Amino acid sequence: ECYGPNASSRILDARERIVKIVNNYAAISFNFGPTLLSWLAQRQPETYAAILDADRLSRERFGGHGSAIAQAYNHMILPLANARDKRTQVRWGIRDFETRFKRKPEAMWLPETAVDVASLEALAAEGIAFTILEPQQAKRWRAIGDDDWTEQKGAIDPTMPYRCNLPSGRSIDLFFYDGPISRAVAFERLLARGENLAHRLLGAFGEGRTHPQLINIATDGETYGHHHRYGDMALAYALDYINEQKLSRVANYGQFLADVPPTHEVEIAERTAWSCSHGLGRWERDCGCSTGGGEGWNQQWRKPLREALDWLRDECIAIFESRGAALLRDPWEARDDYIDVVLDRSDDSLARFMAKHAGTENNVVTALELLEMQRNAMLMYTSCGWFFNDISGIETVQVLHYAARVIQLAEKVAGRSLELEFLRRIAAAKSNLPQRGDARQIYELEVKPTRLDLRRVAAHYAVASLFDNFAHDDRVYCYRVRQNDFESFRAGRARMAIGSITVISLITREEASFEFTVIHLGETEITGGVRPAAVTEHYEAMKRDLSEDMRVNGISSVIRVLDEYFSEPLLSIRALFRDEQRRILNLLCDTTLSEAESAFHQLHERYDPLMRFHATLGVPLPKVLRMAAEFDVNTQLRRMVASDDVPFGELESRLRESRDEKVSLDETTLMSLTAAIERAAGDFSRNSEDVEKLESWAKLVSIVRDAGVDVDLRRPQNDYYRLKKSVRPVIAANAGNGSSSANRWLQQFDALGEKLSISPEARG
Repeated sequence: ECYGPNASSRILDARERIVKIVNNYAAISFNFGPTLLSWLAQRQPETYAAILDADRLSRERFGGHGSAIAQAYNHMILPLANARDKRTQVRWGIRDFETRFKRKPEAMWLPETAVDVASLEALAAEGIAFTILEPQQAKRWRAIGDDDWTEQKGAIDPTMPYRCNLPSGRSIDLFFYDGPISRAVAFERLLARGENLAHRLLGAFGEGRTHPQLINIATDGETYGHHHRYGDMALAYALDYINEQKLSRVANYGQFLADVPPTHEVEIAERTAWSCSHGLGRWERDCGCSTGGGEGWNQQWRKPLREALDWLRDECIAIFESRGAALLRDPWEARDDYIDVVLDRSDDSLARFMAKHAGTENNVVTALELLEMQRNAMLMYTSCGWFFNDISGIETVQVLHYAARVIQLAEKVAGRSLELEFLRRIAAAKSNLPQRGDARQIYELEVKPTRLDLRRVAAHYAVASLFDNFAHDDRVYCYRVRQNDFESFRAGRARMAIGSITVISLITREEASFEFTVIHLGETEITGGVRPAAVTEHYEAMKRDLSEDMRVNGISSVIRVLDEYFSEPLLSIRALFRDEQRRILNLLCDTTLSEAESAFHQLHERYDPLMRFHATLGVPLPKVLRMAAEFDVNTQLRRMVASDDVPFGELESRLRESRDEKVSLDETTLMSLTAAIERAAGDFSRNSEDVEKLESWAKLVSIVRDAGVDVDLRRPQNDYYRLKKSVRPVIAANAGNGSSSANRWLQQFDALGEKLSISPEARG
């Protein structure tokens, strides 16, 4: 909705055809949190690459100053953090930035613009040149060299940079964004038209000012597409309009600061943030700021939650220092450098880290457990845990997940439990929803059951081995599982797997070996057990006895004797991780679903004439027939486009049928159609002179568009736009030399552009 669209935003002509596709990030200043960037790198690599490329393009455009801005690592409210956490958050944010953007950051975004002098000191100490604040966070200001200060809340001139001199003797420069325009973008529909945005920005220049002026606004990235659909296009148009009309010069903060050094100095209003009108109350007490909720709701839970986490953090500091003293030369310096391992968990990276930081006692696992305890002790302060309405919200529950991991690791390395005292403290954090109770109830019912250890990973692997062909040495999320032995058996519909495995955490390098037997009786019936590995002879005896019992007496006999081998609770499908539960349940339901699909198909086929007659008369279908038609049509369409060789005639017929019968296409079908078009675009992009692949892509787009189906064509349009700039000129030259295949290519390509709503005048 926003991150991808801003990387390839559309500028349209009067007929709403694309004339230009631009990377908005290359023209603005932006920051992405490390967590989001790591997710994008894995799940949306094209968007991630476009973000990195935008910084490179901005350096070319803005005199060597990149537009990307670093961020305090996990969006912690820095003024509420202790001094060590401030330092580590800044250092981790810088290191993550350097790893991704291959340069040092000039600036760092303070989460929620929450600021105090100590946080600015932490930024300046690490070489950060500037940050951006909200106008009301300026306490007083004056021209450098003047004696008299101006002190008027919210009245600071946001068109110039300011020098902030710090007690240490260091300084940092500050920009203050234009508050009224920023609010209009976020909340007043200024993004409804790009030209309106451009004129509002230009209107902020003051004729009475004699200094060079920078009009700058700051908004959530999600504003441009998530909160306001097509907001990215309004932004793209506004910037293009200003450039094309030469109405002003577009710059980024770094370039402006290099050209226009501060002439004024400022002192900040301590412990303030843009998103709370009560200082930092939103993250430590029931200050009145929230995002709504029911009548009579309060946020009194914020205070006991923060106090409990502060207690847990401080307990873990003592553990970290006492246990880490022998394991790490300087535990706190090691924590600051641990970001290098977080970013690269390879053996070589870990070896470099330990060579630098290992202490007198060589215990890599415990050292990593201590460092992971500290990492999670910072993650549990992620700001969104306090931002919203209730302690039962997903953001706050996630904070409790981090705390649970801290407790688990602390207990492991220190040999004492922190959980009971933590639960006693968070019990004071009451939910506004009676059924959710308090934070203790939420922790015990929703958080603790999800806690993983190596045995639970082994249990997951055991059940999954019935359905997946694992390699001898395979990865399961952030674990490695090595088969020491594995064999599967069948008896009728029943299947049994017996194995001996070693599970290794890729995070802490902890490892343990387990033995398991798991049986699938059919449908969702699964049973079995996992136990720590004993001597090899015991495992071999179990395997021999159970396999022989199955061969001679059948599966029911094996089930009866399972508890002789496994004392812990027997396995079920619940042993699987949540995502895998969903996938394997779908596999198990395949037969049942096939039968249901067949029944719906027969019903639809039988009553198809009646349905068409209803449609011609404009009479609503009976609900059961409408459901049958929708299920069958959507199922058939998904199957067609999943094929490598899409049956175009049949697809066209089915889409026409869905339109004639007024059958709605569901979201999954629309995504399947989109994916099919994207595959066709990709096939052609990799073989861009292949006319047949071009015709297949064009045919598929034509069928879908002519049927009036609203699919997401963003990625195919991006591919087309790129090919129009890079490949079409070469083909056009060949056509000019009399090549018939080149002429055929051009004819198909230009017709496809029309179907993709791309103007023949589209330019780079």
